[in-house]
Amino acid sequence: MFDGAMPPRSGPLRLAIVSTYDEMCGIAGYTRALEQQLRPHADVTVFDLDQYLLRGQHRRVQRLADRHIADIAAQLHEFDSVNIQLEYGTLGRTPNQIVRRFKKLVKAAPAVSVTFHTILGHDPFDWAALGLSLIAGRFPRAAGIVGSFRRNRDLGARTYRFLHARQRLQPVNAIVHTRRDARLLCDVFRIRDVDHHPLSFIAGSDAERVRQAAAQNQFPIIKTLPPGAKLIGSFGFLSPYKGFETAVRALHYLPEDHHLLIFGGVHPQGIKREQGIDPYIQTLLDEAHIGHTILDTMADNSTPISFALDAASRDLLSRHPEDLHSRVHFLGVHDDEGFMRAMALCDAVVLPYLEVGQSSSGPIAMALEMGCRVLASRTLAFLQFARYHPGQIEFFDIGNFAELAGLILAGTPPPLGDRTLAYNTATNTALYLRANQPRAGRWGRQRAPVAALPAEAYTP
Repeated sequence: MFDGAMPPRSGPLRLAIVSTYDEMCGIAGYTRALEQQLRPHADVTVFDLDQYLLRGQHRRVQRLADRHIADIAAQLHEFDSVNIQLEYGTLGRTPNQIVRRFKKLVKAAPAVSVTFHTILGHDPFDWAALGLSLIAGRFPRAAGIVGSFRRNRDLGARTYRFLHARQRLQPVNAIVHTRRDARLLCDVFRIRDVDHHPLSFIAGSDAERVRQAAAQNQFPIIKTLPPGAKLIGSFGFLSPYKGFETAVRALHYLPEDHHLLIFGGVHPQGIKREQGIDPYIQTLLDEAHIGHTILDTMADNSTPISFALDAASRDLLSRHPEDLHSRVHFLGVHDDEGFMRAMALCDAVVLPYLEVGQSSSGPIAMALEMGCRVLASRTLAFLQFARYHPGQIEFFDIGNFAELAGLILAGTPPPLGDRTLAYNTATNTALYLRANQPRAGRWGRQRAPVAALPAEAYTP
């Protein structure tokens, strides 16, 4: 049994990070940024969680996934501390797979910090959604609501109970992205040594370098836009909870020189075999009336309409009068620096997300650090994020496209390099170094804050 005494070490902190790494996902992007922040201060090794194995469904692939976790665990004793970037789904498909593999990694580490990207098990059951599904006869959806709630509650409870018990046997720290989540882990789930810090990706000097290097000709679609066009950017994988349709609706009430740039694509896990078009992409096209005609609008009327058209009239009616095809642009998926260059070119970054219980968002952190003007929906996650950066974000109510259009027209210039953030890559680095510092004797006692980190980061 681990007795709490760390063997003497010489040289820099030897830190392992267990995370997705090469995947095009937010966790991998944050891990790459964190690795760069820590490398000047620690000897960092990243263990990439192979998503082909860990998300595979075939029984033989699942056995290989367990061996993959065992291979990583066998190497963790060589490090002073291990940080696990925990997004539950990256460890498996079922709660049993996820918990089993998570426990194996934690037990193999001499000391461990766990970065929670999602906090499960604290939201009450949504009886209203269940009732509406049953009334509408959508029984598979109702079953899904019940199953998802039970899965999340079970997965969260098992994870927290395990960490609470392990804190009596080895140094265990938790890192979350909001004060609210820190309080939940401490007060509800009885986990000690919980630190909180918002996501942070890029230092001010690097942001200035990216801004100076950004140019419209780096993006083929942007360079075709008229001179003086007002660019509104939305960023992230295309998914219904991103709420991009709110930005499309707002565009109907903005002058013709305003263009919406949607940076992102369908998540690889969302790609379906033989699906002609992703349903959410179709939703965005419908909102923008792209590919619609005025005849489609008439066809929606329940009253049959018949009339004869000459060739000139058919041409006139071949496109919907509110078709935004020339003002809504899909620019696809880019790497982290590509997103940041794009943000630097935008007059405003709009994040119209829905409330889905998220704890954090990479795009809003990147946009703020890039000095962009940031307009965000009033979700709980964004409101919590704004507590770290007061006065830096302009909010509108979820789905309120009229309010969003009015904010965009207000025309507040982006602060660019004039923005100063109290929580940044330096404070993020300090927190991770402190949370993974080898400690002798009993752990879990109050530790002195690192000087570069605001004291509030230790106060849930």
